[in-house]
Amino acid sequence: MPTMPILIITFIMGACIGSFLNVCICRIPESRSIVTPGSSCPGCNTLIKFYDNIPIISYLLLLGKCRTCAEPISVRYPLVELLTGLLALASVIRFGISIDFLIYFIFISALLIITFIDLDHQIIPDVISLPGIPIGLLSSFFLASLYFKDALIGALIGGGSLFLIAWGYHFITGKEGMGGGDIKLLAMVGAFCGWQGVFFTIFVASASGSLIGAVLMLFAQKDLKFAVPFGPFLSLGAIAYIFFGPELIFWYYHRAFN
Repeated sequence: MPTMPILIITFIMGACIGSFLNVCICRIPESRSIVTPGSSCPGCNTLIKFYDNIPIISYLLLLGKCRTCAEPISVRYPLVELLTGLLALASVIRFGISIDFLIYFIFISALLIITFIDLDHQIIPDVISLPGIPIGLLSSFFLASLYFKDALIGALIGGGSLFLIAWGYHFITGKEGMGGGDIKLLAMVGAFCGWQGVFFTIFVASASGSLIGAVLMLFAQKDLKFAVPFGPFLSLGAIAYIFFGPELIFWYYHRAFN
C-alpha cells in the first residue's frame, strides 16, 4: 500500500491530468489543437487565468461561473477532474508506483476521453483508438500480467467479434447497428487487456448497456428508438477488468468447475 503522501500526490496529479482531458474532450471532435491556444470561457472567450484553472478548487471558488461574464461552467469539468483523480488513486493502490500503473493509467485516460466524446457526439475518434492498438501491443512487453501473444489475440478477437456482430446485424436488418468506432475501440481494449479482457469487457458492456437502455426506455415518453452510444459501456467494461477482472474470472472458474 503506497504511503499517504504518495496517495495525495497521485490524486492531485490525476486531477490535473483530468483538466487536460477536458481540453481533449472539447477540442478533438472539432479537430482543434489540444496545445494552443489556452483555455477560454465559451461565453466571452476570455482566456482563463492560471488561478482560475486549478482543478476542482477553482470551480468551487467561482461557484461554477466565469469570473469575467458570469457564464455558467458545466459541472462536467470538475467531475472529469475528480473522476480522473480517483482513478489515478485506484490505479496506484492496485499497481503501486510501477510501469503497470503508468501504462494502465494512460489507457484509462484515453478511455475517459473516448467516453465523453461518444456521449456528446456519438463518435469514437480514430486519433485515439487507432494509435492505441499498436501502443497496447507494444505495452505488452512491459506489463507484468500480459504477454504479446495474448495482446495480439485480444486485438484480433476484439475487433473481429464486433465486426462480425455489426456485419450480421446489417445483413439481417439492412440497418447499421454498431459503428466502426466501437470495433476499433474493442480492438484497442484487446491490445491492452488481452483476449480474456475482451470477453469480460463485452459481458460488462452488454449487461450495463442493456440495464441503462431499459431504464431510459421506461422514462422515454415518445420515441423509444433512440441511439445509446456503446463506447462508454465498453470503456466501463475495460476499466472494470483492469481493477477486478482477473480475480473475478479466477473466482468464477473455480466456482464453476470445482
